[in-house]
Amino acid sequence: MNVRRLIPTTAVAGAVVLGLTALSACSTSDAADGGNGDKLKVTASFYPMQFLAERIGGEHVAVTSLTKPGVEPHDLELTPRQIGSISESDYVLYLKGIQPAVDDAIQQSGVKNTVDAATLTTLENHGAEVSGHDHGHEGEEEHGDEHGHEGEEAHEEHSEGDGHNHGEEGGADPHIWLDPVKYAEVAKGVGKSLEKADPDHAADYKKNTEALVGELNKLNTAYETGLKNTATKTFITTHSAFGYLAERYGLTQQGIAGIDPEAEPTPARIQEIHTIAEKEKATTVFFETLASDRTAKTLAKDTGLKTGVLDPLEGITEKSQGADYIEVMESNLTALQKALGAQ
Repeated sequence: MNVRRLIPTTAVAGAVVLGLTALSACSTSDAADGGNGDKLKVTASFYPMQFLAERIGGEHVAVTSLTKPGVEPHDLELTPRQIGSISESDYVLYLKGIQPAVDDAIQQSGVKNTVDAATLTTLENHGAEVSGHDHGHEGEEEHGDEHGHEGEEAHEEHSEGDGHNHGEEGGADPHIWLDPVKYAEVAKGVGKSLEKADPDHAADYKKNTEALVGELNKLNTAYETGLKNTATKTFITTHSAFGYLAERYGLTQQGIAGIDPEAEPTPARIQEIHTIAEKEKATTVFFETLASDRTAKTLAKDTGLKTGVLDPLEGITEKSQGADYIEVMESNLTALQKALGAQ
């Protein structure tokens, strides 16, 4: 994982309602006038935002993603044309802290209907090792910004693994879309914001949001059921993107954090992973779709572990194990079940 991944997210979770109050509706003439077939011009920063915009916006939106398929979103540099296209948007959906170039361009764009997904749920700090704390999702919304303080203290106990935090001091982990419950919270916020931005089609946005949230709830249930009884709770990954997922389902993520995906891991870290794997009966080193598998293969060879793909869903390509977010998350579940020895 390279240093560009360690960008802190300063978004404050309590802002939910909040990002929404900042939204002022476009006039129907320049936004989405059903009469002349115009669609709401939506710019999404990268795939997880694009998926939400397309599924919730449906036929009423024309979505453009700033991150092309196959491009590592953390490394994105914007062209002048892309920067111009942001300014011409009716609605912008992004996740602050993942892509600094995008954050800067959006801030300067002057677009009124701008939604930062990080304000629609609660962000937490996750170290390279993240232990799962089984907190049910009932009443999740009521936790507001009080949610996660106990968890953060608990994380501190567990984050000494290799001394690398995912996020600089005080930074929060932005990978909220890999937890279906948090992603559903974001979806609800996006739905409400689209209703405000384009009130003529509010009923459709509401219906589409409810349908998507239903799918995400089913996905969450599949993960809960599928990962309940496993031989081990520990998985090893080259990219520490799965902190929220680990926490949600009572797992422990051991990230080889702080090491560039292209670089060889140090002998000390290889030994440490070997020790952890033996102690926790971990079987697999996971690598991601959009980055080199070199680190994972080196570690696997030196520790006698297998390799596998756990997709952080930062983009969909022909190599992805599925056509969209739901399908790839289902593939991730299958990979985790196999690696963890699910019964």
